[in-house]
Amino acid sequence: MNLIKTAMLIAFLTALFMAVGFLLGGRGGLLIALVIAAGMNFFSYWNADKLVLRMYGAREVDEGSAPELVGIVRQLSHAAGLPMPRTFVIDSDQPNAFATGRNPANAAVAASTGLLRRLTPEEVAGVMAHELAHVEHRDTLTMTLTATLAGAISMLGNFAFFFGGLGGNRDNNNPFGAIGTLVALLVAPFAAMLVQMAISRTREYAADRRGAEICGNPLWLASALAKIASAAGRTVNYDAERNPATAHMFIVNPLTGRGMDSLFSTHPDTGNRIAALEEMATAACAASGSRMAGPAEAVPQPAFEGPWSATANRTRPDWRRPAPPTAGGSPARPTGPSTRRGPWG
Repeated sequence: MNLIKTAMLIAFLTALFMAVGFLLGGRGGLLIALVIAAGMNFFSYWNADKLVLRMYGAREVDEGSAPELVGIVRQLSHAAGLPMPRTFVIDSDQPNAFATGRNPANAAVAASTGLLRRLTPEEVAGVMAHELAHVEHRDTLTMTLTATLAGAISMLGNFAFFFGGLGGNRDNNNPFGAIGTLVALLVAPFAAMLVQMAISRTREYAADRRGAEICGNPLWLASALAKIASAAGRTVNYDAERNPATAHMFIVNPLTGRGMDSLFSTHPDTGNRIAALEEMATAACAASGSRMAGPAEAVPQPAFEGPWSATANRTRPDWRRPAPPTAGGSPARPTGPSTRRGPWG
């Protein structure tokens, strides 16, 4: 079903791209737009993830450079039954994260340094589980292709000024003159933006739910969303501001002009997402007859205790710093209790 939806989305955006070309250059513009769209679709399928990661200056990390983050992603991937994705860190003070890749075997997850500084290990687990849910649902292909094509449509609309439609140039091939140029300049990018918004609003709720199932505690993700939304509004992500077509890829809208749960928001209202996760936690507790602990509580309930719980971390060094090297020169993994309970045990 996701494959069909992705194909329909790409077909719509391609048709929109061709329509803009026709409005700007007539039949010649339509043919040029068709060739460009076909080339972009092929190139984006294989390389859009690399372009997005390079766009944000993401650097790949491993057990040596970021042992705790990679360990969290590895255990969550195992719990979800997914291949281990490549793990990246973005040097940005704004707390945020995203996933990309054309399929689970070629997926990548990225977290900002601001997120790793501000969130507890449990909350980071909730965020990474959310991103792995996107990978499992194959949202990442849709997200990266949409970002590429929507950005191209917006760019093509901006190029409308160079076709002379607004200047009355009678030698151009625009069959609709100034009206066609205005449509290309305003309506086409707006339509592409609406597609991004519609996708984001539906898939975020599904990824929240599945992410909560993967990490084992909806309250970890709920707490993370509250912190991210609060800090993101006070911190500018300059790379995202320069590339707004990629905003829908992040777990929380990285743009400063964020909105509520309305037509013009790339994400559902964070408060609504938190409320849905809290309802999920309440339902799970009612079914099991136990209490689900949040990430800030001193002693989590055993049924939901994972490797990043307060109990497990009492004997471990600060998870944000790489472990000191061993005698052999390789980083040592932080030590914890010999038995770990929970969905990653």
